[in-house]
Amino acid sequence: MWETIGIPETEARVYETLISRGHSTADDLSSRVNVTTSTTTRALTSLIQRGLVTRAPGRPARYTAVEPSLAGSVLIAKREHELRQLQQHLNTLDEAFHAEKSANQRDSNVEVINGAPKIWRTFMRVQRRAQQEVRAFDKPPYFVAAGEHGDEGPNLEERRFLAEGTIGYRVVYDQESVAIPGRLENIWEGIKRGERAKVGTSLPVKLVMCDDTLAIMSSAADYHNSVAYLIHPSSLLDMTAALFEAVWSRAVPLNRSGPTGSQVTRNPRDRQLLGLLASGATDAAIARTFGWSIRTVQRHIHELMQQVGARTRFQIGMEAARRGWL
Repeated sequence: MWETIGIPETEARVYETLISRGHSTADDLSSRVNVTTSTTTRALTSLIQRGLVTRAPGRPARYTAVEPSLAGSVLIAKREHELRQLQQHLNTLDEAFHAEKSANQRDSNVEVINGAPKIWRTFMRVQRRAQQEVRAFDKPPYFVAAGEHGDEGPNLEERRFLAEGTIGYRVVYDQESVAIPGRLENIWEGIKRGERAKVGTSLPVKLVMCDDTLAIMSSAADYHNSVAYLIHPSSLLDMTAALFEAVWSRAVPLNRSGPTGSQVTRNPRDRQLLGLLASGATDAAIARTFGWSIRTVQRHIHELMQQVGARTRFQIGMEAARRGWL
């Protein structure tokens, strides 16, 4: 495990032995670690430089281990910083790579992207190109590269941009997306961070678009063929932007800014239930999301209908959106 943060096995053994021994000399440690005294001394010198060991004055030299949780957290933070720097450098190289490739190979305004891993990386790359806003249609099935985050996991690029306050996000979620067990909690987390979210019915495609400069899209049929399309500035890109705005204007909001009705106190579970109702989710989908029985779902829906005077489940969702409960 120590090799994860760049500490060789011998140094790790010396350090862990020193933890249990307290003040020790190099000779004492070498006999317990079963390596030569010179090897132990070199390991101790390196551990001192890493901040894991201290040396007391006097002869013979005696060594003491620094508290593991304190020393380890410093090393982990340093390695995380180095990894973030590497990721930023890789992102820069990735942009240069694809820019050069596009300049040399693109004969049209549409590039065909083949293979799920490459498609997933392109989805991420499009977001990194944004200067002001990312617009998206979130619709299953999902392209996820091996080792990347699961279909229902957070979009880390979005989380980073929202945390930095540099890029805005507007996302329309297909009602199938909202109905995936556990997905609604992830959507609410994004909303808390600043995402503007709505729910639509039967979205035409999956889409990620950065500003008005680049977009990637795919349909359910494209998913089965492991194909997506990268669209460069063109009339097709203009039409894609217009399509998003048309769907956005008709979709149901999930994050009204403030209450407009008298009953404004809703617990988190009620808000999630209202969001599912607004999206048109079935009783079965709601039951899977909360781990309820169908009877329990129907009881909660009936109670909400009585509170707002609604006659249909769709009216509940619309009324909740109007009052700002979502």
